[in-house]
Amino acid sequence: MPIKNNINTFIELGNVLRAFSDNLTYNDKYKTFYYKFKEILDNEKNYNQWFTDDNILFAIKSIANELTKDNLNKWLANYKLKNIKPKNVGVVTAGNIPLVGFHDFLSVLILNHNFIGKLSSKDNRLLKFIAELLIFINSDFNNKITFTNKLKNFDLIIATGSNNSARYFDYYFGKYPNIIRKNRSSVAILTGDETPKDIENLGVDIFSYYGLGCRNVSKIFIPENYNLHKFFEPLEKYYNIVNHNKYANNYNYNKTIYMMNNIAIYDNNFVILKEDLGYSSPIAVIFFEHYKNLDTVKTRLKIDNDKIQCVVTNENIDGKINFGQTQKPKLWDYADNIDTINFLIKN
Repeated sequence: MPIKNNINTFIELGNVLRAFSDNLTYNDKYKTFYYKFKEILDNEKNYNQWFTDDNILFAIKSIANELTKDNLNKWLANYKLKNIKPKNVGVVTAGNIPLVGFHDFLSVLILNHNFIGKLSSKDNRLLKFIAELLIFINSDFNNKITFTNKLKNFDLIIATGSNNSARYFDYYFGKYPNIIRKNRSSVAILTGDETPKDIENLGVDIFSYYGLGCRNVSKIFIPENYNLHKFFEPLEKYYNIVNHNKYANNYNYNKTIYMMNNIAIYDNNFVILKEDLGYSSPIAVIFFEHYKNLDTVKTRLKIDNDKIQCVVTNENIDGKINFGQTQKPKLWDYADNIDTINFLIKN
């Protein structure tokens, strides 16, 4: 298939998903898929309690908003897309947030490769729904998408998981051209000059998907003598997050452990701030560090680059992301900063 046709197919996919997620509307052509989508919203939380309606809709809308003619053409404009030989690409997806494997799915198929997906048991229905809808839009994809419980007959591999699973992936897939992604965390650098709206937007980076994604901010750097009321007060908007049972259980558990061990924390009854040198905090906890000099933070993050996914700040830092945007990545915002399209073209 000409790549131009693939682009047009994904543009239409974006249009349909945008209608589903924005207004829960449809045209008659996609009526059956609309009802399947509604069924997913009604039932997905029974399979994974973290996958609430809001989180699924947030994921779908973020994807749909990227699948436009301008975005897709801008994304692919800098690559040489001629004479790409189709290959079988095995993709192992994570299951921490809804449709976290969509970008790999898109990247493989838009280049005319064959997608062989081994989906996480925590998220093995949503991408299958997307695939079914894609095939309905363009039946040429019917023989290019396979879902399996055991990967075989692949030429390339893309695998995403934890640091522990990455060792497993290295062992089994190391002899193939591969992208193997490990744990990463996202951080925010505050100076004290942020507006309340900045911090409110930072709440999206912290609380979307209950903080389960590698693009969720789990650590903040704050200057000495920073007034924590400037941080906590704008976040009150997100208080209802504690009404989610699993989130509340994590909040209560972590708070109890810290108190029993006489560990100093700051608490606003739905999220905990704990001073810690680490990056990856437990659910319902945000780590923080004080700094004297912003340059030391910048140097630290360069040294720890392989642990960091996103840096949120108003400061002038290469690759920084604006408040509220971490979970709305552009097509060219590659996980772990590894260019997936370049990998799929050159191997």
